[in-house]
Amino acid sequence: MTPTVHPLPWRDPLTAFAPLAAEDGAVLLDAATPADPRGRYAYVCAAPSTVVRLRLGEADPFAALAALLPPTVDTLPDLPPFQTGVVAVLGYELGGAVERLPSPRPDDLGLPDLWAARFDTLAAFDTAERRAWVISTAGPEAAAAFAARLGTEPPPPPVAVPAPARAERTRAAHEAAVARTIAYIGAGDVFQANITQRFLAERPADLPAFDLYRRLRAASPAPFAAFLNLGEGAAVASASPERFLKLDAEGRVETRPIKGTRPRRADPAADAAEAAALLASAKDRAENLMIVDLLRNDIGRVCTVGSVRVPLLCGLESFAAVHHLVSVVEGRLAPGRTAVDLLRACFPGGSVTGAPKVRAMEIIAELEPARRGPYCGAIAWLGADGAMDSSIVIRTLCLGATGRIAAQAGGGIVSDSDPAAEYEESLTKAGALLRALAAEGPPPP
Repeated sequence: MTPTVHPLPWRDPLTAFAPLAAEDGAVLLDAATPADPRGRYAYVCAAPSTVVRLRLGEADPFAALAALLPPTVDTLPDLPPFQTGVVAVLGYELGGAVERLPSPRPDDLGLPDLWAARFDTLAAFDTAERRAWVISTAGPEAAAAFAARLGTEPPPPPVAVPAPARAERTRAAHEAAVARTIAYIGAGDVFQANITQRFLAERPADLPAFDLYRRLRAASPAPFAAFLNLGEGAAVASASPERFLKLDAEGRVETRPIKGTRPRRADPAADAAEAAALLASAKDRAENLMIVDLLRNDIGRVCTVGSVRVPLLCGLESFAAVHHLVSVVEGRLAPGRTAVDLLRACFPGGSVTGAPKVRAMEIIAELEPARRGPYCGAIAWLGADGAMDSSIVIRTLCLGATGRIAAQAGGGIVSDSDPAAEYEESLTKAGALLRALAAEGPPPP
């Protein structure tokens, strides 16, 4: 099958998506950093043909995801890589479908552990070349009808309704959890575990979820920005800088774990000093290397023997609010394996668990007071040609069906971690989220 392609006059993806944002099942996979090759393409999806919502234990979530994929279609050249298929949010707790783990904490957000939607028609945007298309496997009429629904005028400024957040637990409690993790490391249980804290807010009735996303996007543009209306009053607003797994139609695999963080500074000299300190930090480099080794093992489960390599180790990447150390691990998917097999082999991402992964997740379950939900899970598109790209769900606001908003941040704890410094790092990472909730700063476009 070959999709229908309907060219569009250029407009910003945010503009195109705005009239659809309030619809259940509407998805914007954004291009908030067009200068970054990872943020080149954007996708607007709405009116899914099928939606799957699952809780852990109801069914095999990965089998359900595979069953949702449409029949294989031909990849069209010179277009963005996602050319119809499935968009999914995989909650962190789906790790319990892969490994034997403690039962998750009660759900206070009312979000599914798997939300997945099949889109037979979508709009795709190439922000580098300022070109756009509607792509459809449902025929020319469906493509033209979807094109007519897309916005052409920029939306008005988002409403300035604050939803200030409070920390879920005290600083002392978070530092005690970090100290307990360090004790586990000293006892030989793990080399590293990722410990986080939540900030909670109540969503005002007059605060549209998409407006909150636009405020976050302005505060922290990121290559894997995304907004997903999950229905039933729930949404995910993400400004993630981190790729989880990328798979092209030829079977090439890439993952880009982030470990190591420093804040950006307004003064150029101070900012350069922060970046230099991060690059020189033995602790941060060791933390990054541990996760690289974990991910080499994870993708190696489904890749051809001998194909896994590390072309970049501890490279510096700078974003709006932070500097990060980022590594790249590559491989080639083994014959007969699929994108869903790759997700199952690697889920959840090692950069948000620790190493060894299972024991680290047991420690997280013990020391964190709430389930993570979408946070530290993944947002993925899975194309009808077998390709996939996905992000780690960090720097993200989870808007629950219960009316509660959760922002979460933390970091990898190693033997020489300092609890006070780890607490401060979590505040740095949560900064843009908290500013978006507080409605601070100039209104975004």
